[in-house]
Amino acid sequence: MSNAISDAPTRSRLLAGDGGTPVRKILLPYGRQSIGEEDIQAVVDVLRSDWLTTGPKVGEFEEAFAAWVGAKYAVSFSSGTAALHGAAFAAGLKPGDEAITSPMTFAATANCVLYQGATPVFTDVSADTLNVNPERIVERITSRTRAILPVDYAGHPAEIDTILEVADRHGLVVIEDACHALGAEYRKRRTGSIAHMTAFSFHPVKHLTTGEGGMVTTSRVDLAGTLRRFRNHGISSDARQRQSDGQWFYEMVLLGFNYRLTDIACALGLSQLKRLDENLSRRREIAAQYTSAFTELAGIVPPAVRPGVNPAWHLYPIRLDLKKLSANRAQVFRALRAENIGVNIHYIPVHRHPYYRDRFGYKGGEFPVAEEAYDRLISLPMFHGMSDEDVQDVIHAVSKVAAHFRT
Repeated sequence: MSNAISDAPTRSRLLAGDGGTPVRKILLPYGRQSIGEEDIQAVVDVLRSDWLTTGPKVGEFEEAFAAWVGAKYAVSFSSGTAALHGAAFAAGLKPGDEAITSPMTFAATANCVLYQGATPVFTDVSADTLNVNPERIVERITSRTRAILPVDYAGHPAEIDTILEVADRHGLVVIEDACHALGAEYRKRRTGSIAHMTAFSFHPVKHLTTGEGGMVTTSRVDLAGTLRRFRNHGISSDARQRQSDGQWFYEMVLLGFNYRLTDIACALGLSQLKRLDENLSRRREIAAQYTSAFTELAGIVPPAVRPGVNPAWHLYPIRLDLKKLSANRAQVFRALRAENIGVNIHYIPVHRHPYYRDRFGYKGGEFPVAEEAYDRLISLPMFHGMSDEDVQDVIHAVSKVAAHFRT
């Protein structure tokens, strides 16, 4: 059944927030999981098996995932945040160290540095992609810097080759936060196969879901070994290995956490991995339709895509040209919500959160490119389960609201 109120040409031009008819009957969320019968059966099969966690599906998922992205190793974690924490540990971050990252991200990117007792050092972003600016990274390196954590904002890969060159000159580890960028391509290489370590998220709104879950990919055997021990209490073997070997002995060799991903989740991940190419293709189709519709729409600035990059489109963040609109971002946001378009905002720059302001003394204005962008950003619905009608509803609503507020 259609969610639209009526055909586009006859819909009310009066904004829903002003008493007009909304574009949709029910809210279209900004992101949503897509679960099929094959996924459900994969989970049921594990529930009927001998292993619910630390079993065979974990290794199968890790091997398949590593092969898909083009890395030698993949180590699963209970969440994307746990994956970032594991990578920060494997990088050797400790109290007194610093790690450079972007303020235009979810707080977990910087928090994983704090978990290790180190200090996150923010640097401003490039105005087009909102990814961390390599030129600004160089300015922030000190004798205490140990790692760089670039973020692939919205699924557009950061300038990872340039960042790796900077890291190599200074002996730093690069942890790519690709929680938005599974399937993205940078100079014909898939994200996850380039940086020293790359962290992914399998949250329900991502390209592939395990419910909650994450992964770190790397081509270094030493880092993979440390990551595996860290996610298993720091223990040198797992229960399935000990049962297979017919022995009981184990040793804790480092202080780790219980960050294991279950066989239940990994079965779901394996099933979803089969459709990843299809999911990415659909997101790219949606992004292309949005960009075509908004490129000439006054007051709306579509996201930029640099040459040599094929984004994964976790998000589709437009920016408002407030000089061409009689409204601020909050008014446009509320108007689109009233039309039942589930827009969101990504992100409040991390240094503007109360915890970071109180702990590190940020006042605002330190990173002007990120802060100016934040004041104009709105994320439109973007998930591979969207129908063509859903996409047209979004386009119509944005066009309707932009026309209403056009100066």
